Amino acid sequence: MKIKQLKFNLFQGLFLILIGCTVTYAQQSNDGWETMFNGTDLSGWTTKVHHYEVGNNYADTFRVEDNMVKVRYDKYEGEFNNRYSHLYYDKPFSDFHLTMQYRFVGELYKGAPDYTILNSGVMFHSQDPRTMLKEQDWPISVEMQFLAGVEEGVERPTGNMCSPGTDVVYEGKIDPRHCIKSTSDTYYGDQWVTAELIVYHDSLVKHIINGKTVLEYLKPQIGGGVATGYDPKMKQDGKPLKEGFIALQSEGQPIDFKNIKIRNLKGCTDPKALNYKEYYQITDKESCSY
Repeated sequence: MKIKQLKFNLFQGLFLILIGCTVTYAQQSNDGWETMFNGTDLSGWTTKVHHYEVGNNYADTFRVEDNMVKVRYDKYEGEFNNRYSHLYYDKPFSDFHLTMQYRFVGELYKGAPDYTILNSGVMFHSQDPRTMLKEQDWPISVEMQFLAGVEEGVERPTGNMCSPGTDVVYEGKIDPRHCIKSTSDTYYGDQWVTAELIVYHDSLVKHIINGKTVLEYLKPQIGGGVATGYDPKMKQDGKPLKEGFIALQSEGQPIDFKNIKIRNLKGCTDPKALNYKEYYQITDKESCSY
């Protein structure tokens, strides 16, 4: 019995070692993409709805169904009352490549502003939602705005830039406009659109729609208007935005999001280091290990 038990223990140990090696290899050989959404619930995400405290997902605005994050208003009561909402990923990023797919569905909620029809987006370099006041409408952030066509033949590009409480440098100067249009095509109906966002701290930002770069700008920073109800300490105009939180937006229009992934672009760029990755584009020498 002892010999058999010994053989079993040796076999079990070798099996666990092999499993461990397989897991380690899988971790080291991946391409750096991190899935932000687990497909079953909103773990790792935090909601902030205008007029409500942080963490209150009023009327199940953001919900998980069919392996997607869905924005819905069927449980709302009364007028829309500017209940703009945002769903924040709980980890901040500085240099990153974000990708997701979205589609607009259903009808605009009654009383929501006309401009929010077939309108949503993703916020980045945002303030932490836990620093937002109850009556703050928009986070101080930069937005990659998503739009769809409303009238046939009338251009309405998507992947635009909007700037609640922020400024960006476009074509060599700080642009005074709240939103800057992209060069994307106009997409109609409930078709899926792939949106990508490449951000290099407080330097270059690229918007990509269905594989095509449609907008580039520089130097995101705190400034400008639009956002209201914020803590004055959070709005330090002129301060470069080097990192922040990422949030999906709700403005009164039902929308679905799926395949939400992100890749960190900052790390050890020395090929001699043990933790070197080819996809790192921003050097972080202190992170290198040899």
